[in-house]
Amino acid sequence: MNFTTKKYDNYSLVTITTDKLDALLSPELKADFVLINKKGDKNILLDLSHVKYCDSSGLSALLIGNRVCTESNGSFIVCGVQPMVEKLLKISQLDGILNITPTLPEAIDFLFMEELERDLGSEDFDDEI
Repeated sequence: MNFTTKKYDNYSLVTITTDKLDALLSPELKADFVLINKKGDKNILLDLSHVKYCDSSGLSALLIGNRVCTESNGSFIVCGVQPMVEKLLKISQLDGILNITPTLPEAIDFLFMEELERDLGSEDFDDEI
């Protein structure tokens, strides 16, 4: 297995443990994102701190993770992006679509803030009804 998945209270942490996010890993990763979501987890943090290379199928996996979380009103946050992968994300303009933080602690903080915003947004909606 080239990645690990660990469940926490309000998110799942997926950590890529190899230096390549490519066509060999992407199908398995996409399936894991969908499975996590089907189990009821709407928030996924993806740690890419070991990844030095990513191809188009790797980018596709990131978009799948983002989509399944967004569709379930959750968050998909990528952290630990290395310079070469960051360059690819910028070239493909995915840095404007994905939530990206430098470190895992910042990703957890970002998720906490998004959860608060969602909770506050639903309370405002409840008050209007």
